[in-house]
Amino acid sequence: MTEAAQPRPTRFRTGGLSPRKPTRFSYRPEAEERKALAEELGLLALPALELTGEIRPSGRDELVLEARLTARADQPCSVSLVPVPSRIDETVRRRYVADFKTPEGDEAEMPEDDTVEAMPEMIDLPAIAAEALALALPLYPRAPGVEFAQALHAGEDVTPLSDDDVKPFSALQGLAEQLKAKGNSGPEGEA
Repeated sequence: MTEAAQPRPTRFRTGGLSPRKPTRFSYRPEAEERKALAEELGLLALPALELTGEIRPSGRDELVLEARLTARADQPCSVSLVPVPSRIDETVRRRYVADFKTPEGDEAEMPEDDTVEAMPEMIDLPAIAAEALALALPLYPRAPGVEFAQALHAGEDVTPLSDDDVKPFSALQGLAEQLKAKGNSGPEGEA
């Protein structure tokens, strides 16, 4: 069997990785995997996805994963639902530390380096690619030329409420502006 025909690993047991040299990888899911991921992420299509990089030792009890995620995805426009193509090109970095303790409690401080994670038993490239793609996709994709218009609905002979009407302090804001315009800073007689 030739090297090109052999399947490439998509999961790496951390205990089986070389403690001295990097382990290179290239993960390109087949059409069925991309279709399943597209459905999971609410995409219309995921024509291309690739995660390429390496896992290298960094110190005695630490591994660093550095990779490049490239993808082409079609998302529904957040206003009109027409397909919006996106191109993703992101750097992915994870630092796996053997003695990392996840902060516990109701009020836990976030670490400065958000790439640090506890050392897993298995490094799962499909899961890393899915997470990185989900974070890189635009939250509210918009098709070119589509504007988000305000829609007001009300029954007959009823004035519809706008966003400003339901803000609790909007009337006070208007009063403060009127007072500034008149030059008054307090009740009558004060200066």
